[in-house]
Amino acid sequence: MMLKITPGDSDALISESGVHNPSTRGLGHLGSGHSTPLNIVIIGAGIGGLTAAIGLRRNGHNVQIFEQSRLAGELGAAVHLAPNANGILRRWGILGETFGAITMDGLVERASDGRVIKNLDLTVPNARWQHPWHLVHRASLQEKLKWVATSSGEGTPVRLVTSQKAVNVDPEQGVLILENGTTVAGDVVIGADGIYSTARKNIRDAKVFGSGKAAFRFLIPREVAEADTMTEPLVKSKNTLVMWFGDDRRVVMYPCNDNLLLNFVCIHPDTESQTRRDDGWNKQASLEQVLKVYRDFDPALKALMSKVDPSTIKVWQLLDMEKMPTWSAGKLVLLGDAAHPFTPHQGQGCGQAIEDAAALAVVLPRETASEELPERLKLYEQIRSERAHAIQQYSRLAGQDWQNGQPAVDMMAYTNFNFGHDEIDHARNIFKRWMWAKNPGAHRRVPVAFGPFSATTPRPANEHGQGGPATTATITFKTSRTFLETLFPTAQFRFRDADTVATASFSITSFPHVTQLDGSEGNGHARLGLYMHGVQYAKNDGTAVDGIYLAVLLESWPDSAVASHERPKFPTACCDIRVTRPSAITSGGSGDSGYRATAGWHGATFAEFVLPNLVKASGYDGGDTRRKEQGGVGRGLDKGSVLAYRYVPPAGGEPEQSEAGHACVLTHMEREEEGHVLANPTTMAAEAEKVKVSINALDWETLPTLHHIAATLAEIPIYDILEAKVVEGEGGLGGLDTASCRRIE
Repeated sequence: MMLKITPGDSDALISESGVHNPSTRGLGHLGSGHSTPLNIVIIGAGIGGLTAAIGLRRNGHNVQIFEQSRLAGELGAAVHLAPNANGILRRWGILGETFGAITMDGLVERASDGRVIKNLDLTVPNARWQHPWHLVHRASLQEKLKWVATSSGEGTPVRLVTSQKAVNVDPEQGVLILENGTTVAGDVVIGADGIYSTARKNIRDAKVFGSGKAAFRFLIPREVAEADTMTEPLVKSKNTLVMWFGDDRRVVMYPCNDNLLLNFVCIHPDTESQTRRDDGWNKQASLEQVLKVYRDFDPALKALMSKVDPSTIKVWQLLDMEKMPTWSAGKLVLLGDAAHPFTPHQGQGCGQAIEDAAALAVVLPRETASEELPERLKLYEQIRSERAHAIQQYSRLAGQDWQNGQPAVDMMAYTNFNFGHDEIDHARNIFKRWMWAKNPGAHRRVPVAFGPFSATTPRPANEHGQGGPATTATITFKTSRTFLETLFPTAQFRFRDADTVATASFSITSFPHVTQLDGSEGNGHARLGLYMHGVQYAKNDGTAVDGIYLAVLLESWPDSAVASHERPKFPTACCDIRVTRPSAITSGGSGDSGYRATAGWHGATFAEFVLPNLVKASGYDGGDTRRKEQGGVGRGLDKGSVLAYRYVPPAGGEPEQSEAGHACVLTHMEREEEGHVLANPTTMAAEAEKVKVSINALDWETLPTLHHIAATLAEIPIYDILEAKVVEGEGGLGGLDTASCRRIE
């Protein structure tokens, strides 16, 4: 389908698939009004440091990085760009497939003698995630990040200074001291200098200790392995990670660089390679050491490892560190391995550094006031600490030795937690609520998840006398679960599945013949709703209620709709909704067969939905035979009812308090026997092959009561249109009966 999105955030990205993919920003309506950019100093030009520099540069800040190496001819190993981290880079236009990354499509586990224990095709499971699982060479990723950070583009290019070793930091003054005696001052100093961090000692001299394991690493060209009949069977499956397990050691092999190179990580007891904590990352090892450590493994594997260039074999001790009580002090904050080093068993070390960088970018937008920096750095830590340390522990568990001939932990056991997360969405959700709490003068009203607003609250109105034929247009689309869940008002609302690809609908219902209270003909009534499919409400007794979640309902207000609608308690807001209905529908879509709806306020339009060239839905009979057509938001995707959250603002008191707030469930005018929601008798049903969705945030001046809602709607990513339909017939509000609303508990 043709899709047009006009986002409210000028920084939104139209992704490689042509689909709207919002950026890290879009919270401008929460800004504190400060326009002066921060001067930010970063220690370390690794993956985390460079990613932080990109995010902060995009926010308009001035960024400098100081790196002790020359960054010339970086080698290292390959890394995982799992969906949780890859999505952050892709939002910023950094696409792994453009610099050699390949998708992780298969997993093979073998015993030390070569027997296949498990062979998994991951292509279908990986479709659950909105971003690909990539394998990429660290040097290729680092080079790409360096180029994005320092090249021309949005914001001021990052200043990267190499061969400059940091020796100390003054956290209170925000001053970095270099080995040559030079001092560099910044509003924020970010320690992204790894497990041997110099910056960390100025917060806490945390104890670093050995995990008991060490690892050899090296690369072998695939073509060399393919040329040998003994080793070719081990490498014939491309895009596949293979692991050989012994009782206390293992070999991990996976491809990178467009499947041209095979990356090896060979984990073993550190006593067998005589590694020490202070050896660093690049200690030279020998092929003889490797073959001795793995002398009891499959001869074909040893033949494969023997094809390495011996001069390229490195060994390092896998280190761990005690948990830091805090990651920041004054103007200094830590990121990545400097704050929470990872063992490699979950492939998340790189990813968690990227997540740290994204969270920092969220809490330090352009509008950040310097006096708020210590508080915001603590907020960053609050956002990241629990998740980072949880994955850190999962990695330790995944690295345990085999027990009774079996892995102690399935390496895929933590997939939902690891991959089913988007740090930009997660951090923005916490940050926006933190900002709301700092604005006591703002009005807090339904829908509460969209935040407060600063204008005068419109006078409450009620709804009455809907009746008559209604037209409902529904656009159902794939989108981001991690973004949508930021619109839940409480933690008891959740999605049923951990998949990061979710389904939602915009549904517009119009009643052209709603009368005024004096009995005269009015201009009609219309409502526009955002509905989220596959949602559950977790009750206090441990059970759950399934349904579609109504995030917000925008309504026009003829005076006859005033009599009974309890708007302060229901997730609604009023605006101008205009609907142009099709006057003729034919099997070929000829004639005046288009549908258009707009939403705005006093002439300022912020949303437009167009379904041109409608054609009759297949199987529709028309005439006097009324067929039950799933016309609202159901599409047969959900069973149960519509879930919503009712909120009564306080009569005085703190803005974050309420007189009442509770989850509720709504029934429908008609429903299928099997329980599918919003199935109404219809006199017309038509479908569109092309859809135009245009949403713009505008500003508080043009949308004095709606900007917070429009800005959020403009940020919703649309990956694919599943269905676009217009249904006409009788039934109130597209099947949604607000009078049936009842508390869940």
